[in-house]
This record gives sequence, C-alpha cells and structure tokens, in this order.
Amino acid sequence: MTTAVAGPARTADERTGQAGTAHRPRTPWAPYLFISPFYLLYVLFMLVPVAVSLWLSLTEWVGLGTPHWVGLRNYRLLATDISFHRALGNTGVFVLVAVFVVVPLALLIAQALNTRGLRARDLWRTAYFVPIVVSPILVALIFGLLFDRQFGLINSVLHALFGTGGADWLGDPTLAKVSISLVMLWRWTGYLTVFFLAGLQNVPRELYEAAALDGAGRLRTFTTVTLPALKPVTAFVVVTSFIGAAQIFDEPYLLTGGGPAESTLSVTMFIYRAAFQRQQFGYAAAAAVVLFVLVFGLSQLFNRLLGIGRTSS
Repeated sequence: MTTAVAGPARTADERTGQAGTAHRPRTPWAPYLFISPFYLLYVLFMLVPVAVSLWLSLTEWVGLGTPHWVGLRNYRLLATDISFHRALGNTGVFVLVAVFVVVPLALLIAQALNTRGLRARDLWRTAYFVPIVVSPILVALIFGLLFDRQFGLINSVLHALFGTGGADWLGDPTLAKVSISLVMLWRWTGYLTVFFLAGLQNVPRELYEAAALDGAGRLRTFTTVTLPALKPVTAFVVVTSFIGAAQIFDEPYLLTGGGPAESTLSVTMFIYRAAFQRQQFGYAAAAAVVLFVLVFGLSQLFNRLLGIGRTSS
C-alpha cells in the first residue's frame, strides 16, 4: 500500500498572489495597432500637408532655397487681386450649377431608372455611369470638337435647324461658362445618379403602396415619400458635389485654359498658375488656405442645414 506524499501547503498570501497575477488586466494594444495605419496615413497625408501649407502661406518662396518670412502679406495681396476675385466668382458659378442643376437632374434620372418594367435597365445605368470613367483629356478632345466655332457639331446642328451658327462657345466669356457647365453636367450627372439609385432601391415598397391607397399621385408620392426617404443620400450628394465643384480644375484647364479673359478661371487653376507658372509658392499656398477655409466652413454649414450626423429622435 503506497502512501501519497503531500507537498508543502501554500499559504493564503501565495494563493492570492498567483490568482491576482493570473487575472491581472492587460493593456489592449491590439486594437490600437490595427487602427494605427489609418491615423499614421491621415497625419502624414492630411494634417502635415495642411500645416506645411499654412506655414508656407506666410512666406515667400520660389521653390528653391530658404523660404522668406513675410507674415500676412500674401493674404493682403489676395484681398486686392482681381484675378483671385474672378476665380472665386467663377468657382461660385460652377458650385451653383453642380448643386442646383446637376444634383436635381441626377435625382430625376435615378427616379426614371428605378421605374418598374423599364427595359434594358442595366444598359441605361452603364451608359449614364460611363462619362465619369472616361479620361478628362479625352473628354476635352471630344467637347473641343463639339464646341469648335467653325467645324463643331453643335454649331452645325444649330445652323441646320434654326439657320444660326458660328457661336464662339469657347471664346466668348459667357458661352465659355455655359460650355464648362455643360461638360460638368454630362460628366457628373451619371455618377451622382448611382447614389440616388442606391437610395431609391432601399425605400420600402410599403410606403409607396400606402401612398397609393391614400390616393396620392406621382408628384405627391415623390414629395411626401421619396424625398424624405432620400434625405441622407441627398445631403451626402449635395456636400460632395459642392466640394468637387469648388475644386474644379480639369474641365476649364483642358477646354479653355481659364479664358477667355479669365472668365472660366477657377481657384484651383489660380493656385496652379501661381505655383507652377510664376513660382510664387507662398502666394499659391495662401490661396489654397483660403479655399480650404471656405470649403470647410460652407461644408459644415451644409451639414448643419441638411442634418448630416444627427441622430433621428
């Protein structure tokens, strides 16, 4: 018969110490490690460039050598620069076109594409989305041919239908703005249509059936059912359209070069000219800071007006 030999009995303090070590909470570093790449990239490519631009706007620099500190002189020069004022006015026109023309048209097209029984629906969706994936250079070449004063298709059609023609679409200050607006309309409407179409497909069908039982027509159903249901999508589209139009560069740069007489000069083109054509990098940075402040401030205003980020009570 064997007898088990018991080991030395552990004291209460030893048991308590081991238990405390086993259940001691550890610092949860893993979540921070997983999200750290985002913050590193955000700081590196967002906060650092903004800070450098702000500092550079207070200097005079030609791209080489050491920047020379000038304080607020660049901002005082911007306040009296006629070209910058024109660029702000032109950009304001493009923003109004984007928000009050492109966005409503995209909503109407999405409503039409969401109609039941529409044939070749996928084909129409693809056709409306194609312009946004076309290269801006190709877009400029196509519309440059369409708007040509002597051989353009638009003037040829107008001459054949109404006996008029010869309009200088890219050489007249007013028509140049119209031309840029038409290119914006053609290029961005289909892209925004996709967002509205996704929102329409998430509207419960029961709401439309209830409206039909109440005797609501198409217009009343659209205003009382569709628009309220699309409010979050509409808010997102309006803000993104505003930000995109405020930074417009490709269309005026490739079609008109900002002319004629700076009638299509945008703020981003003004920044490009100041930095890369006149080597006034401090002056360009000051204009970029002004644009950033305006876009950020108005975006926050739109967010408040449209209720973005608010939880529904």
